Amino acid sequence: MKSVRTHFSPVQRVLHWAMAALLFVMLFIGVVMVFTVSHLHSVLLVIHRPLGIALLLLVVIRFIVRLAHGSPPLPNDLPTLQHVAAKLTQVAMYVMMAAMPLIGWSMLSAGGYPVVLFGAVHLLPIAPRDPVLFSSLRTLHTWLAFALFATVLLHLAAALFHGLIRRDGVLSSMTGWASRRG
Repeated sequence: MKSVRTHFSPVQRVLHWAMAALLFVMLFIGVVMVFTVSHLHSVLLVIHRPLGIALLLLVVIRFIVRLAHGSPPLPNDLPTLQHVAAKLTQVAMYVMMAAMPLIGWSMLSAGGYPVVLFGAVHLLPIAPRDPVLFSSLRTLHTWLAFALFATVLLHLAAALFHGLIRRDGVLSSMTGWASRRG
């Protein structure tokens, strides 16, 4: 008889926490960039663009690892609505984590701006140069950032609920800590 997994693989945990930290940094940089016109704006752009592409690569790797390793099952006593909400939230987060850098890259392409990874290494444009498209994508990028932030907060709240209230092993499956059910 095959035993039921109770934890994500070490690779999945490393990817999860690395991406969590990078997403936090990206959201912070994005907010500061929008509200500053100082020299700091240019510095933050130099960080934001390659970090966005790094996150895109990480989400692709994370998705492949998730397909290969799966995930521990949610608790059997979890209400159906919470189970469905958990699955939908996971899908939404993967979609937004992939969409954000793609929309940002498209936005920059439409604006005629290069996506500089480092030095002379630039990504090719993926959208036609078009100021109307640039404006639309910029608005979409902003609103999607708000939606991603809200979804991350929901995810964090659910993780804390599982770890502190239910103590059902859901949080410990990603932290690697032992859970104390009861």
